[in-house]
Amino acid sequence: MDTLPRPSGQPYAGHLPRWAGEPLALLEEGAALGSLFALSLGVPAVVGFSPEWNRQLLGDLDTFRSGGSFSRLVPHLAGGVILLDAPGHRSRRAHLNVPFSAASLASLRERLRVLLHHLRPEGEFDALRWADDTTLHLLNAAYFSGEFPVPLLRAFLAPLRRPFPAPMLPRPALFARASAEITRLACRRRAEGGTDLLAHLARLEGHVEETRVTLAAAHDTTTHTLAWAVWHLAHHPEWRTREGLRPVVRETLRLTPPGFIGSRRLGREVEFGGHRLTRGTLALYSPYLTHRDPDLWARPLAFDPARFGRPPAAWSYLPFGGGERTCLGMHLAHLLLDESLSALLGGELKPVRGNATLRPGVTLGPTGPLVVAYRGR
Repeated sequence: MDTLPRPSGQPYAGHLPRWAGEPLALLEEGAALGSLFALSLGVPAVVGFSPEWNRQLLGDLDTFRSGGSFSRLVPHLAGGVILLDAPGHRSRRAHLNVPFSAASLASLRERLRVLLHHLRPEGEFDALRWADDTTLHLLNAAYFSGEFPVPLLRAFLAPLRRPFPAPMLPRPALFARASAEITRLACRRRAEGGTDLLAHLARLEGHVEETRVTLAAAHDTTTHTLAWAVWHLAHHPEWRTREGLRPVVRETLRLTPPGFIGSRRLGREVEFGGHRLTRGTLALYSPYLTHRDPDLWARPLAFDPARFGRPPAAWSYLPFGGGERTCLGMHLAHLLLDESLSALLGGELKPVRGNATLRPGVTLGPTGPLVVAYRGR
């Protein structure tokens, strides 16, 4: 660890002030020093972004443990399968994979399309605000058949979009209200059945926490990807076809991966690249850095969906992580994104004005607003 390069920090606070205020600049400065660099974040930390590092960190679940990751610091994400390590993770994930599979989620498609017919904008609108509202209602439909009270759902998700340290603050009263509503609806699903995600989750032990955590993990990641994608489509109308939507989504996730940083904690000492990393070290991987590495991507800062005409190199594209812990909500995210963007295929979509500056928080989003104009046919 002592031999690894380090970006500039402060004598006593280390890199914590920069991590809180300018994490992307800190990561980029570190990446310029090498594909593996050290940070001081209150605990020893190491950041890597090469495919080899990604493969080892995401593939060796016994060494790289999720229980000590950043997620435990954010109450919305501190629980459920997100923090569960081997050996318990595999069986738990197997149960959750069923309702979140592409085949199972396909049954929700028509319900989402009906809802999107009423949510489709007309005239000028802020793509970021529209994406936020649309994603909230779509998730309500997917999880709860639209029965979760919207004001409570909005209040529950709102802290995730505030600057740090707001997402790290405990909110027991709010969580109790959200959990009580999930419990009420789950009891109804067990008694009456249903076709939404909660109907499946309600049969699992710990279903309230899993529902709450997966819902929180899904909202802002999908919101920001949807907002960016609308913004790109407004600027690149040649891609606004049914065949063009999936490459646009993939390129959006490459340029601006919502999960721009991921973390694990070393459960034992490991050697990588000639460096010995000690037990307890915070091990970080960064889709943001990997996706913008010129050694892996031609013209990495350019928006070019055509690059996905060929599969990317292994472990060079990680918008949903990878390996056994690939994001549980990947298929749900693609379903929501595909249907939302398909609703804007007809008519005309043009950019008006906006602030697309990157704004890192719990997820990586645009500063906004991103004002576009849509005229339907």
